[in-house]
Amino acid sequence: MRAALGAVAGVALAAGSATAAVLVPGTASAATAVACQVTYTVSSDWGTGFTANVTIANVGTSAWSGWTLGYSYGGNQTLQSGWNGTWSQSGPAVTVANASYNGAVAAGSSTAVGANFTYSGTNAAPTVFSVNGTVCNGATSPSSTPSTTPSTTPSTTPSSTPPPTGAPQLHVAGNQLVDSTGKVFVPHGVNRSGAEFSCVQGKGIFDGPVDDASVAAIASWKANIVRVPLNEDCWLGESDVLPQYSGAAYQSAIEGFVSLLHQHGLAVILDLHWTDGVYTGQSSACSVATATCQKPMPDAANAPAFWSSVAGAFKGDDSTIFDLFNEPYPDFAAGFDSAAGWSCWQNGGTCTGIGYQVAGMQSLVDAVRGAGARNVLMLGGVAYSNDLSQWLAHEPTDPLHDLAASWHSYNFNSCSSSSCWDSQVAPVLAQVPVIAGEIGENDCGHSYIDTLMAWLDGHQTGYSAWTWNTWDCSQGPSLISAYDGTPTAYGAGYKAHLATF
Repeated sequence: MRAALGAVAGVALAAGSATAAVLVPGTASAATAVACQVTYTVSSDWGTGFTANVTIANVGTSAWSGWTLGYSYGGNQTLQSGWNGTWSQSGPAVTVANASYNGAVAAGSSTAVGANFTYSGTNAAPTVFSVNGTVCNGATSPSSTPSTTPSTTPSTTPSSTPPPTGAPQLHVAGNQLVDSTGKVFVPHGVNRSGAEFSCVQGKGIFDGPVDDASVAAIASWKANIVRVPLNEDCWLGESDVLPQYSGAAYQSAIEGFVSLLHQHGLAVILDLHWTDGVYTGQSSACSVATATCQKPMPDAANAPAFWSSVAGAFKGDDSTIFDLFNEPYPDFAAGFDSAAGWSCWQNGGTCTGIGYQVAGMQSLVDAVRGAGARNVLMLGGVAYSNDLSQWLAHEPTDPLHDLAASWHSYNFNSCSSSSCWDSQVAPVLAQVPVIAGEIGENDCGHSYIDTLMAWLDGHQTGYSAWTWNTWDCSQGPSLISAYDGTPTAYGAGYKAHLATF
């Protein structure tokens, strides 16, 4: 669904890994005693770059109200992007200041940060660390040789996401999603809109807070998954986006938010929402070339590069699903020609009614798999992902067989009755997982989604409601009126339903 207004930039938490470290207590200032233990590990090294994870532990008896980590490299390691704090580098010296949400570290507790670096030659680990000016002498034991060799060269973004902590790791088994133990996973979640539009509007990266408290509020509704719409130009660092909201800054913010969601046990769907390409045809007021509005199909110029980069960043994180394109409508662009629309959907290229070269779903599947990512992939049907009637006939080839159909259902869609669901959706979910990536209604009520969720529950398939944003629900389906989880009338119905699981 198209996003609305608002903007507040933010970053969030990432999980770190831990190994043994030596502690030396000290005093950072006259007011704050510091007894610290720092652990440094390299989770991925591809020869020209690596991901460093650092765990900072307070092993003293007094809580910290804020912290600054310092250490130095002995080679030419160069910071690219970091999460869970404000990273900076001057020569070999690296400094990380706490973020707004993780400055307080209780005695006996720890926090984790991470970053991507490039390098050439050797990649020796640093040996001396400080917290608030106190040397912690954190010993390190990682090898500079990677534990695994990537099967492909990383694209724009290297593999950077630490393994999730507590979130289910998912794959497809038959027509169901299952976790790493083989237990069936049924998504019940929310969309968190903002990262698809705030960056290109020059307002920030997110709409509203994405801190620990706001994510805890989502989890308190018994959600188990969050769908996060993304912007192609912002991720790729295109020139139409302010640099502070694009490229490495945008990627780091998204990686951090995903990590924070995982920390709360939430799986994530990353959705390519806004893309490039001039479109002036049916059902559009989107004639600009940049990713500032909703296009009928992803563009061949940048969408495969986007997914190759995102796949490089999140491969190994099987708690994150990739939704390859939000709401395709090539059938509408072709003058409501269903056959032409589905052909364009699958194969891309030159499509009727679309003035730019299209990336078909097969090319996007190939881009993700070519980057070495095994993540589950969602593919929305035509008619703004509301029509799945020809999905099985046009299903792309995936060597991993980890594809799911994405379906969107609103009270104003053409397929909005149980008879349509029985004829169009049920045959698909008999063969592959179907995830209703967006459900909602535009009347501030919940009678439509009540009926829809009952149908979906009866077919053991899941859904994600639009949207966890504090917008006027009379202008669109907004679940909350405050980021502490206070529901709108529409949201109250959804919250009550999730409480039954």
